[in-house]
Amino acid sequence: MTHQLFLGDAAELARVTPGSTVLVAGDEGRHAATVVRLRPGERYYVADGAGRRVLAEAEAVDRTSVRGRVVAVEDEPEPESRLVLVQALAKGDRDEQAIEAATELGVDEVVPWAAERSVVVWRGDRAAKSLAKWAAVVTRATKQSRRSRMPLTSSPVDLTALVGRVAEAAVCLVLHEDATEPLAAVDLPLSGDVLVVVGPEGGISGRELDALVAAGARPVRLGSTILRSSSAGPAALAVLMARSRWL
Repeated sequence: MTHQLFLGDAAELARVTPGSTVLVAGDEGRHAATVVRLRPGERYYVADGAGRRVLAEAEAVDRTSVRGRVVAVEDEPEPESRLVLVQALAKGDRDEQAIEAATELGVDEVVPWAAERSVVVWRGDRAAKSLAKWAAVVTRATKQSRRSRMPLTSSPVDLTALVGRVAEAAVCLVLHEDATEPLAAVDLPLSGDVLVVVGPEGGISGRELDALVAAGARPVRLGSTILRSSSAGPAALAVLMARSRWL
C-alpha cells in the first residue's frame, strides 16, 4: 500500500536531507497521530505542495505531532505546460466533485467561473467561504493522491476575466456539445497554459461562446454523449493526460 502523505512546512522541507529529521505538527500532525495513527517505524510522505516530497520513518509520535527520520527526498520539476480547469459554478456539490477528480488526475490549477447560466452565485461572505471550501477539497485530494504539487485554487472569474485568461493561454479548449473538432485530435503545446473550460448545467451561452472563440478559444467535443458538469472536466483532463504526461 502507498504511504500516507501529509503537508509540511515548506521552509523546513527545503532544508532536510536523508538522515535528518522532519516534523509534522499542527492540524496535519494531529491528523497523522490520532486519525491515521502513525506508529514509530512506519513510513510516510511529507510534501510542501510545491514539488518537494520527503519519505520519512516515524521515530516519535504524540497527540499533536510526528517526528521522523528522512529516508529520501524527491523534487518534482514544475511542468512546462500547465493544465488549467476552468469550472463553471454548479449546484449541489458537482463543481467540487469536478475539482476533486481533476486534482487526483494531475491538474495544475482550478478556476471557478461564474457563468451566465450558473444556478449558484458567489457573492460577499459566501464567495469567500465557497472559495475556501474549494481550496479544502483540493488540499484533501492532493493528499489522497500523494501529489507533491498542490494545484492552485484561483479567485473566481466572470466572462471578462476569463476572456483575458484565454488571450494569454497557449491554447483554450471549450467543451461544447455542438463542436465538431474532437478533443483527442488537438495538438498540445510544449509550454504555456492549456485551459479546459466547462460550462454549468444549462450549458455555455451563445454570447459566452462567441466571446471565448473571439479571444482564441477552440470548441471541442469529447464524444457522442453529454456529460454532467461534474464529470466533463475530469474526462477531458484524462484524455489530455493520456496524450502528454501518462506516456
